Amino acid sequence: MPQEQPNNPLHGITLAQILEQLVQHYGWQELAERIPINCFRSNPSLKSSLTFLRKTPWARERVEGLYLKLRRQTQS
Repeated sequence: MPQEQPNNPLHGITLAQILEQLVQHYGWQELAERIPINCFRSNPSLKSSLTFLRKTPWARERVEGLYLKLRRQTQS
């Protein structure tokens, strides 16, 4: 049985959901400006970006950080 994580704002949200919301809000071009990685710059797609982010912890942390920042802004 999975443990509850009430203090983790990312609990229950998949990486795919995070990326979809960021792309919807910022678009690929602005996302690439905010987080300059090739999977956002060159022929971006959800599938290729998810593959890269799952293999690259530092990039995933930046994407999650941007998502949390966006959430704080929209909740204010």
